[in-house]
Formats: sequence, structure tokens, C-alpha cells
Amino acid sequence: MGNARIAASGKREAGLAPDIIIELPDEGATCALAARLARLARSGDVFALAGDLGSGKTTLARAFIRSLTDPAAEVPSPTFTFCQAYDFDYGIIWHFDLYRMEKPEDAVELGIEQAFSEGISLIEWPERLGRWLPADCLTVALTDGQTPDARLARLSGGGGWSERLGGIAG
Repeated sequence: MGNARIAASGKREAGLAPDIIIELPDEGATCALAARLARLARSGDVFALAGDLGSGKTTLARAFIRSLTDPAAEVPSPTFTFCQAYDFDYGIIWHFDLYRMEKPEDAVELGIEQAFSEGISLIEWPERLGRWLPADCLTVALTDGQTPDARLARLSGGGGWSERLGGIAG
């Protein structure tokens, strides 16, 4: 899938898992990472998908959803609908795109509290949630890699993510 390394950060003292950085040489590697994350997901998990426009957030979300539902499923970007929900064998996946959300409080009207309590949530543009973003979420920050198709994924999170992510890159 790509090379991984543990990033040195002060997060150990703060009770957070150390960052894991994974090199993703192409879209296929991004999709493979999404499938690995989906296999680790549990009801109540929140995945904060961060990155600039075009960084691969929707690609990662689409692959995550398809790996738990149907590999050929239609998975549109929720940029204009704000939220799409997908049923799978063990519950619901909520896919939020908050790019156009004006203020964090608007997330309540979207049903984000319900999503957090009863399903798996994938959130693009998580910084727009402000205090509503759970502290124990897993952040997957995507940035440009060394080539036009390459990305770097930085995984960081609180809660039990350190143990759950063991071997994610391998």
C-alpha cells in the first residue's frame, strides 16, 4: 500500500496515539487504505477527513463506503446535500461534506449527533464542526505527495486508536 512511519510528536504525553504517516503513491493505494480503515470501524466511530480541495477526501470516503456496502455502489459527493447515509450489514455509514456549512451549529440540523451515536461517520471538512468534533475521532489528513497522483495520509486520534491502528500500513 505504501511506506509508513510513526511521526514524532508530543501526543504521547497528551494521551493521543502518535501520528502514523502513510505514503500513498496513487489512487489505488488511497482506496486500499480506506478499505483497511473500514475493516477497523465500529459503530460510533468518527473519521475526520481533512485536506485541501482535490486532496482525495471524497475518493477515500467512497472507497470506505464501497468496501462495507457494494463495490459498485453509487457514492456521490455530498457537497450539495451535506449528508448521505448508507446501510450496511452492521449499521449505517454517514458521509458528511461540510464545505458549504456556514457555522458549526448547523451540524445539529443535519443530524450529526444522531450519526455519532448510531453509526460510522465520515466527515469531510471536519474543522467546520468546531467543538462538535469528538475528541476521540480518527483524523485522516491528506496532503500532496511527490508526484501528481501521490498523497501522504497522516492518521492521528485519541481513544483506543493507537491499538486499533497497529499494522494499518502493512
